[in-house]
Amino acid sequence: MAKKMIKILVLLAALSFMYLPIGILAVYSFTDSTTIGAIRGLSLDNYITLFTTPELRDMIVGTFALALLSAIIATFLGTLGAIGSFYSKRVVKNTMNSINNIPIVNADVVTGFSICVLLIIVVGMNKDTFIPLVIGHVTLCAPFVYTSVIPKLKQMDNSLYEAALDLGASSTKALTKVVIPQIIPGIISGFMLAITLSLDDYFITTYTKPASFDTVSTYVVNATRGSQTSIKTALWALSTIIFVLVIIFVIVMNITAGKSEEE
Repeated sequence: MAKKMIKILVLLAALSFMYLPIGILAVYSFTDSTTIGAIRGLSLDNYITLFTTPELRDMIVGTFALALLSAIIATFLGTLGAIGSFYSKRVVKNTMNSINNIPIVNADVVTGFSICVLLIIVVGMNKDTFIPLVIGHVTLCAPFVYTSVIPKLKQMDNSLYEAALDLGASSTKALTKVVIPQIIPGIISGFMLAITLSLDDYFITTYTKPASFDTVSTYVVNATRGSQTSIKTALWALSTIIFVLVIIFVIVMNITAGKSEEE
């Protein structure tokens, strides 16, 4: 009984450590307070400011557009890489796995600076374009898609692919009709993870973005250094909305996964 109580207390402490700060921020987003510490009257001004200020609205739209585009490209490349690696010989497979792990364990600041040096300084690409930024985010996200798809390929019944080839299907048709439908959960997980990583990234974005463009992460850092109180408090509302969307997504994914297992 005592051990069970200790485990429960440790679990509650860990959950409090992770989610209590977010909960406090969410509460203050519905108040007139300009600083954390004293709750004033309830208000939706922060949410109104968030969606009516052109600067904030453009930043949010640009951030999600970048995340969606980067995630689509990263999912395509990561999935193809995982499939190619899975059906390759052992030496090639091990080499691909090792190469894929490098961007994952490498610091984002190193990746961002390297891409900046290569594309902007060495190649001479114009930083005012979004190409370096998109390449940087794809480089960040694609390895995680790869690691999400590989386990699903290992769980797949590989005899079905071979049977499709024996029955006269081309390799492309067998891939699209047999392999990909079986690894869809891994592809979706990798896609959503790619979106999350792109939304959250700061260092790669800082080194590769055009000067006039900001994502949520870079904007928040710059806003906290400024003196516009209304902008700072509106970001509390933005953080709350993102957190609620993540919770909804996790619940939906768990329900969907549960139904799939039952079937």
